[in-house]
Amino acid sequence: MKDNNPLNRRHFIKLGTLAASATMLSSNAFAAEVAPAVLTDLPYPFAALEPHIDAKTMEIHHGKHHAGYIKNLNAALEKDAALAKKSIDELLADLPAISDEALRTTLRNNGGGHWNHDFFWKTLTPASESGEPSAKLAAAIEESFGSMEEFKKAFGAAAAKQFGSGWAWLIVQDGKLKITGTANQDNPAMKGLVPDADLGTPILGLDVWEHAYYLNYQNRRPDYVTAWWNIANWKVISERYAAATA
Repeated sequence: MKDNNPLNRRHFIKLGTLAASATMLSSNAFAAEVAPAVLTDLPYPFAALEPHIDAKTMEIHHGKHHAGYIKNLNAALEKDAALAKKSIDELLADLPAISDEALRTTLRNNGGGHWNHDFFWKTLTPASESGEPSAKLAAAIEESFGSMEEFKKAFGAAAAKQFGSGWAWLIVQDGKLKITGTANQDNPAMKGLVPDADLGTPILGLDVWEHAYYLNYQNRRPDYVTAWWNIANWKVISERYAAATA
């Protein structure tokens, strides 16, 4: 499973830059080392996203599901001091090099869950602050998808057809925008674990696990996706795009 390709690390170094550009949304950033990973506060109250995502869902999603990934991640890292010294980006970039399959799977699921959710929380904002894409991002969306409306249709279709639990993503791949999806807690920067055709730098990710929407929407995932556009933080998404294309 050894993967010495420098692109493996490069993807997550790029993501570290993107995360840094959004730190104003949270009082805490990732620590220099993974362990112990901590659950940071949301950058808004649980009820701030209503009626699009209800307070109870946010409370459970953040305080139970995300917290559970962190608990399992820290427990796994207690068994390997060398891995615990890595940043979260380095840890995820180096997963293919971990020979212990059980440990690699645990870190993939829980490290991915931790990273993806921290990324996701910063993608959300109260509807009154959602804003619009930057001129640069808006132009790229129009170039890649024809219009914002067509982009939302394509992204919604990708989110709706993601089988079971997973994520829909807008990524930058070779300087171009692309929509893709991953299963479970994988993300498009996991080189060596995600097919090369789906690799890229995420700038927008939507959690389509049922725990993200079931209390309000039950099996109506498309309704959740439609409502979610009202609380997308276009300022942060645009900053990520600028960093990914710099």
